[in-house]
Amino acid sequence: MDTQEKPHILLIDGMALLFRSFFATSAMGHYFPNAEGTPTNGVQGFARHTMTATSLFKPSHLAVCWDMSAHTFRNDLFDGYKVNRPEPAPELVPQFDMARSVSELIGWKNYGILGMEADDLIGSMVTIWDGKADITIVTGDKDLLQLLRPGVRIAFMKKGYNVYDIYTYERFVEEYGISPQQFIDTKAFTGDTSDGYPGVKGIGPKTALKLIKEYGSVQGVIEALHELTPAMRKKIEEDMDMLHLSRKLAEIHCEIDMNDPIEELTIPLYDDKVRELMEREGYSMITRQAKSLSL
Repeated sequence: MDTQEKPHILLIDGMALLFRSFFATSAMGHYFPNAEGTPTNGVQGFARHTMTATSLFKPSHLAVCWDMSAHTFRNDLFDGYKVNRPEPAPELVPQFDMARSVSELIGWKNYGILGMEADDLIGSMVTIWDGKADITIVTGDKDLLQLLRPGVRIAFMKKGYNVYDIYTYERFVEEYGISPQQFIDTKAFTGDTSDGYPGVKGIGPKTALKLIKEYGSVQGVIEALHELTPAMRKKIEEDMDMLHLSRKLAEIHCEIDMNDPIEELTIPLYDDKVRELMEREGYSMITRQAKSLSL
């Protein structure tokens, strides 16, 4: 492929868009049930969000990545991983499969692997296409900051369907003063309350960032324990096992074989066929969005 024709791949964190869309409308009691009475608010919001992102970021190709189950390889590493998360609302549960099904009906390329998180699929895509494509990731998950590099940007959902907080490699380095890869090492110290792993007790984001700026990595900090204050040294020594485990849990796995030809990621036309299909399934919000984008 000619370098001037470098593709621009939009990677969608499917579950992040589904959850966000569900809560945005369910908070007002809007579930948009279909003919069978099944709520569709999350599904329709997910599709509308993805369609809007294609018109906003103008990618040449697209893939949607999904979490396939609650249990992943990280649960095998640590029993407490994500166990403190509440059960999804009953109105959301049937929409997990529906969202993937709608995504396939529209014609988007979908990825989901049992035992892996969407983050790992996105990370693997970034690794495979590094330098060969420009990549925009749409998500709400700050963990993905570690994937930033030249040619990759992350669009964090902020408001509605079209307001994003966009991070580039350059912006991250300027704001944090470390490389995106070193972001993993800061999370090893802070842990992640939403994912349920604690890191080192008593070390927050500011201290973690200071340590990594000074010593470069978890290993660098451990090798320089003698230089730290006795109180800091004690905290790290007492939570040493969890520090190493937290680093493993924080790192996105980027080695899944997802090397499909670029043609498989081509964005479908939002034409009459797609609109009729969505209308027949009772997804009027998606139909309207498809219509507005195909004019």
